[in-house]
Amino acid sequence: MIEIHQFPCLSDNYGFLLHDPESQETACIDTPDADEYLRQAAIKGWQITQIWNTHWHPDHAGGNAAIKAVTGCRITAPEGDAAKIDGVDRTVRQGDVIMLGDWDAHVIDVGGHTLGHCAYYLPDALVAFVGDSVFALGCGRMFEGTPPQFWASLSRIKALPGETMLYCAHEYTASNARFARHADPDNAELADYATQIDRCRAAGLPTVPAKLERELLTNPFLRADDPGLQARWAPDGHPGDAVATFAALRAAKDSF
Repeated sequence: MIEIHQFPCLSDNYGFLLHDPESQETACIDTPDADEYLRQAAIKGWQITQIWNTHWHPDHAGGNAAIKAVTGCRITAPEGDAAKIDGVDRTVRQGDVIMLGDWDAHVIDVGGHTLGHCAYYLPDALVAFVGDSVFALGCGRMFEGTPPQFWASLSRIKALPGETMLYCAHEYTASNARFARHADPDNAELADYATQIDRCRAAGLPTVPAKLERELLTNPFLRADDPGLQARWAPDGHPGDAVATFAALRAAKDSF
């Protein structure tokens, strides 16, 4: 089976190394901290052969040049963000498939946080590396996109199998849970989830990855098509409007 090594780096990022034991290929999923990625790969005894960037922000692509200088790895980046990313060898967009050994990774357009943001979904492993597009109980700030674009992106994530594990890039879950409970106070599943999150963080444990089927029941940004949330959050006169509900939720979270 493919191996995923997750480790903390910077102030609240997670780093991910994806390793195929058969081919001995290893991919960095983003590069927030080059030194830590190289150190973790050395601890595991893995040789970095690829970098898969999700978007251009420095805490996701800032280590590209240093890692490539040491390893000679090949860098893959989303077409829409590639001009802002160092050392790109290959650009990808929605529907493309890239490989780590014999493992397929499907590229999903999840633009909204940045215009070109992409995710990498491995259907045979039921894992998706989603960067800052979606978090456990949250989603990324809408720095460059629009509400219709971002909702379309989240809808692509919603369409993945419920068993998919979402590897998001930051430990934001406790903060996200506080807003989620404000946004959706009558959600019993959410209340249980928030309690478990508090216990995990008190014990120093990560809340990432997150299982999609649970996020579909509890993450308000993935539930903007829910009639109850629409009644609470959609502007007057727009019942049934998931985009308007998502926009209202995102704006509320920005000032929460």
